[in-house]
Amino acid sequence: MEATSLRFRERAAGALENAQLQTALAGIKVGWQAGRARAAARLPEFEQLRDLGKAIKDHTLAHLDLYLEAFEARVVEQGGKVHWARDAAEARGIVLELCRAAGARSVTKSKSMIAEEIGLNAWLEANGLRVVETDLGEYIIQLRREPPSHLVGPAVHLTKDQISDLFVEHHGGPRIEEPAALVGEARRILRQRYLEADVGITGANFLIAETGSAVTVTNEGNAELTQGLPRTHIVIASLEKVIPTVEDAFTLLRLLGRSATGQEFSAYTTFVTGPKRPGDLDGPEAFHVVLLDNGRSAMVGTAFREMLRCIRCGACMNHCPVYLAAGGHAYGWVYVGPMGSVLTPQFIGIEQGYPLPNASTFCGRCEEVCPVRIPLPRLMRLWREEQFRKALVPPTARWGLRLWGALARRPFLYRLTARWAARALRLLARGRGRLAAAPLAGGWTGTRDLPAPQGGTFMDQWRRRRR
Repeated sequence: MEATSLRFRERAAGALENAQLQTALAGIKVGWQAGRARAAARLPEFEQLRDLGKAIKDHTLAHLDLYLEAFEARVVEQGGKVHWARDAAEARGIVLELCRAAGARSVTKSKSMIAEEIGLNAWLEANGLRVVETDLGEYIIQLRREPPSHLVGPAVHLTKDQISDLFVEHHGGPRIEEPAALVGEARRILRQRYLEADVGITGANFLIAETGSAVTVTNEGNAELTQGLPRTHIVIASLEKVIPTVEDAFTLLRLLGRSATGQEFSAYTTFVTGPKRPGDLDGPEAFHVVLLDNGRSAMVGTAFREMLRCIRCGACMNHCPVYLAAGGHAYGWVYVGPMGSVLTPQFIGIEQGYPLPNASTFCGRCEEVCPVRIPLPRLMRLWREEQFRKALVPPTARWGLRLWGALARRPFLYRLTARWAARALRLLARGRGRLAAAPLAGGWTGTRDLPAPQGGTFMDQWRRRRR
């Protein structure tokens, strides 16, 4: 996928003018955002679970090499094989060779952000394979030839009417408008694709070192058909997906469903351990796991290691005012929202992704709802410091920060300047209590009035109240 993160401001502005997109994004608040709040409230130990989930991931990352080796050993014991990929190109090459060895012509895929990260679909199609996404949201955006806009709901940016029009264009027949009928239409098309597939490719929510199992989580059951019907099953996952035990997996699964969609547990949670055994009625004859690094091992010894705790629930974007206004495609790469603002510069370079750490109000909601307590605002601030050091921000912004820093280090000058600014803004407001326009505040006043300071600076009001 070509990165277009440098166009974030332009694409975000376009998103704000897109009425259909705004209608679609509004559903996240009444759906997943409210659902998480209800699910967390129903579980008295939810906050303790978050602490435990953080501890599990931190422990694993501190001993990542040991658990990855243990996972590989268990997979081999069960009759499977593990392949190690240093980067996207190596991972694509491994998957293609496995498909060729299986004599594959048709491939079904369950939703995988790693497949998006390495551009797998386009690569396989360019090499003569038919690739069919089986997750409903992924199937929809595959028809539209566009990337996902959300980790959990790839097509959350689309309305029902847009999907109806899309199915008429690609499937023919009468226009279908009822949601259940649209799902039935997709099922009708996909059913034959499952039966025709020679290889099934899935991601993995977790990899369990104790058993060599890959865990998939869906609400549609498509992962089960993708991994169970073809002769060959390929799991593609990144290094940090490994966790020590089955017990740890269930702890994190209790967090995942509640944080992602407000469910106590997702509808389909499957533990896949190796290929079909003698006497099994179904399952793949060959089981492969492709483990992707792609820059992750370089994060382990840095301040960004905490980002590797992410379990891809999407809670941060469901609560982010910037994501809920701009949508996922404005971010211009695979990972979106607050977690994407941290990960994207890591993977494509800060030079290509520097606008994203600025795509935040720093309200802290992302950290507040993260099930494994990733300090996303602090990590975005680290990227802001890096872009400042590399002079990637405009000169006016750099000089403005230097001026503010000089004042902040001199309390007397800071308080004096703040008082002058407050008085000037009150004069500009002319008794109305607000300003329709103000110097250096066009980004704010372009869509709303700026409240004029009342009663002096914050410190002045604080001292008065103390007295």
